[in-house]
Amino acid sequence: MRISVLLPVLDEAKQLPMRLEELGRQGLHETIVCDGGSRDGSWELAQASPFCKSIQAPRGRGQQINAAAAQATGDVLLILHADVRLPADWMVRVQRTLSEPGVVAGAFKTWHTGHGALAPLFHLADFRSRLSGLPYGDQAFFLLRETFVAVGGCPHQALFEDLELSKRVRALGQISRVPARVQVSARRFQAAPLKYLMLMNTLPALYRVGVPLALIDRLYGWVR
Repeated sequence: MRISVLLPVLDEAKQLPMRLEELGRQGLHETIVCDGGSRDGSWELAQASPFCKSIQAPRGRGQQINAAAAQATGDVLLILHADVRLPADWMVRVQRTLSEPGVVAGAFKTWHTGHGALAPLFHLADFRSRLSGLPYGDQAFFLLRETFVAVGGCPHQALFEDLELSKRVRALGQISRVPARVQVSARRFQAAPLKYLMLMNTLPALYRVGVPLALIDRLYGWVR
C-alpha cells in the first residue's frame, strides 16, 4: 500500500519542520501540506522542505484536506495534524489494519504530552473516542482512498468535520482502533482549558445527539 499523508496547516511554523523531518526519514510515499493562509511562515517552510509537496486552499480543515486528497497518489490517505507525532511503526500498523476483513478505516489511540495540575484531563480525549467509537482528527485517522471518495470527501463545515467524516465512513464498514498511541501536544489545552474541554468533549456530544451545528458554533463562540 502506498500511503499519502495529508497535512492541513494554519500558522504551524513551530510544529511543521519537526513533523516533515520525521515523515521524510521514514521512506513515506508522499506528504502533502495544504496551507490555509498562514501568516507565520508555515507556507514558506512547506515550500522549502524537501520532504513534502505544498499546496494552498481556502481556510477550513475540510477544504484543505480535500484539496490535498485531490493531489494525492497513494492508495491510503492518512490525515495528520501538525502537532501530532506518529509512532515509529505507524506504516506497518496502517497496512496491517486495512488488511483486516471488513475494515475500511482506522485511527490511533492518543497520548497528550504536557505537565501540570491539569495533566490528568489531557487524556479525556482518548476516553471520549473509545466511548463513542468515532475517531477525531488528532488520532491520525486513515482510510482507503476509495472509501474517502465513496463518502464524498471531508465535509465542509465550521466544526467537527472530523467527527462527521468518521460517521460517514463507519456507515461503510468497520473503523479499527490501532493499539498504539500518537503523541498529541497539550498546547491548546494549556492555553485555554475551558475552551478545549468544551470543544473536545461537551460540544461533540451535543453534535452526536443531533443538536444543530449553528447552535453549537454559537456555544463555542461564547467560550472562545
